[in-house]
Amino acid sequence: MAKHNKWSKVKHRKAVVDKRRGRVWTKISKALMVAAKIGGPDPDSNLSLRYAMDEARYANMPRDTVERAIQKGAGLGDTSHFENVRYEGYAPGGVAVVVDALTDNRTRTIALVRETFESYEGRVGASGCVAHMFAYKGQIVIVGKNLSDDKVIEAALDAGAEDVVSPDPLPDEDEDGGWTVLTDIPSFTRVRAALEKAKLPVEEASLAMIPLDTLDLTDEQTAAVEELVEALEELDDVQKVYTNS
Repeated sequence: MAKHNKWSKVKHRKAVVDKRRGRVWTKISKALMVAAKIGGPDPDSNLSLRYAMDEARYANMPRDTVERAIQKGAGLGDTSHFENVRYEGYAPGGVAVVVDALTDNRTRTIALVRETFESYEGRVGASGCVAHMFAYKGQIVIVGKNLSDDKVIEAALDAGAEDVVSPDPLPDEDEDGGWTVLTDIPSFTRVRAALEKAKLPVEEASLAMIPLDTLDLTDEQTAAVEELVEALEELDDVQKVYTNS
């Protein structure tokens, strides 16, 4: 099993989510609307909607807010025409960046994304220029105290996970630790349910672009990449940002 997952990044991402919960809910609402519009309002027959509802649950999004977004997307209320778009580019240090967005105006979104890349010494590339450096997988983050590495790994593999990335260093008994469980797409829902049934504290679970390899960066380059990612995530149209750093 992998032993290093940049646990500090998980903690940093959690702090950002907590600080900007309203913005996060807005992004999830868009995802719910688009999923319901494309596949209908029934999560039992619409996997994309089910995944978006799971994200809403982990973000503690109110049930009525979730239902309103689904109704709008399904045509039961006023809604704008949103579509999924993906942009690819490079951050300082040659780091690959994938940006997934939902937009009702492609011209506006690409202009904002390009401006943000350039403001932080990055650049937007052609479609497909870096996506091949990532694999689309299920990603389940387990965060909690009094968790042993063996317990998390055993539970995940028994449930059908592909890999478990352990925190480095491993936490003391009374400290929070963060494990990232990776799955193939068909196994994602089953593995997540099994981990929750095993009473492991699932902090978040979603489908994500996982880098096949990561780059070693200087502290200065790492800070520059983090600034670019944060700026991209601030854009209303941007849903997710992935890097291989």
